[in-house]
Amino acid sequence: MTWDPTGFRGGVQRVLDDFLDERGAELEPLGPDAARLLTAARVASTGGKRFRAAFCYWGHRAVRPDPADEAALLRACAALELLHASALVHDDYMDDSDTRRGHPATHKVFEHEHVGAGWAGDPEQYGAAAAILLGDLLQAWADELLRTCGLPAGDVIRALGLFDRTRTEVIAGQFLDISVQARGRATVEEAMTVLRYKSAKYSIERPLHIGAALAGAPDHTLEALSAFGLPLGEAFQLRDDLLGVYGDPAATGKPAGDDLVEGKRTVLIALALQAAPASDAALLDRSLGTDLGEAEVGELRRIITGSGAPAHVETMIARLHDDAVAALERADLDDGARGVLRQLAAAATQRTV
Repeated sequence: MTWDPTGFRGGVQRVLDDFLDERGAELEPLGPDAARLLTAARVASTGGKRFRAAFCYWGHRAVRPDPADEAALLRACAALELLHASALVHDDYMDDSDTRRGHPATHKVFEHEHVGAGWAGDPEQYGAAAAILLGDLLQAWADELLRTCGLPAGDVIRALGLFDRTRTEVIAGQFLDISVQARGRATVEEAMTVLRYKSAKYSIERPLHIGAALAGAPDHTLEALSAFGLPLGEAFQLRDDLLGVYGDPAATGKPAGDDLVEGKRTVLIALALQAAPASDAALLDRSLGTDLGEAEVGELRRIITGSGAPAHVETMIARLHDDAVAALERADLDDGARGVLRQLAAAATQRTV
C-alpha cells in the first residue's frame, strides 16, 4: 500500500480551512475583533507534521482498509489537529514561549496588537486572555468537527468517548508538567509520567484508538494498538526532548536550547542531573528556567552531553521503537496499513523537527 504524506497533510489542511471558513461566516456578525480571533485560529491550525491525524487515519484503515467515506474520515482526523492547535496555544502561554514554528506565539501576537493600538490596560494580560480564549475555542471546534464528521453515529459516539479521555489525559499531563517545573525537581520516573500523559498517549496511542473506533474496532484491537502506540508515543516525545536542547532553530522554529530556557524537567534533564559530576549538576539545576545566552546554552549542552544522558535517551528511543514495531507485527491488522504504520513509526522517532 502506498501513501503520500505530503498529499495527506494538504488534504487535512483543506478540511481545516473549509471548517474555519464556515466558522468565519458564523462569527462575521461579531465584527473585526472576532475576525482577528479567526485569523489567529487559522495561523494556529496551519502547518505541522500532522502525526495525530495520520495515526488516526491509519488506525482506521488498519481495521477497515477501504474507508466507507474518505471525506468524513479526513474530517475526523482533522479534529485531532484542532485539538493539537489548542494545546499548543495554551502551552506556549504557559511556557512563556515567544515563537511557534518560526512565528510569534499567539499570546505575543495579541500583546503586540494591544501595544500597537495604544489600548488601555496591561498588554501582557490581554495577550494571555486572548490565548486562553483561542485555545478554548479551538478545543470546542475540535469536538464539533469530530461530532459532525459524517461517519456512522454509533462509531462517532464511541470515538467521542475516547476523545474525551484524550483531553482529560493531556490536560492532567500538562498540569503535572507545570507542577514539576514549579517544584524544580523531577525524578526520571516522574518525568516519564509527565511525558506519557502530556504527549505520548495523545500524540499516537489515542489517535490510533479514535481512528480504529470510527471503523468499529473491537476492544481487543484497541489493546493491540496500545501495545504499538504507547511505546512509540514515548519514543516520539523523547526525540522531542532531545530536539528541545539540541535542535536547529532554523528547523524547529524555536530558539536554541528552548527547553533549557523554559526550565523543562524532561527525562533527558533528569538523567543528566543524575549522572553529571556534582558541580556540573548543580550548575545545570540552577540554570534551568533562567535567561540564557548562547554561551550559557552551549555550556549546559556540554554538561548534558558529558553526562551520557543523550546517548541513554537514544538507547531508550531505539528500544521503545523496536518494542512498538514488534507489537505491530503481532497485531491482527491489515497488512497494507501495517506497512504505512511502520513508516510512520520511523518518521516519528527519527525526525529532526
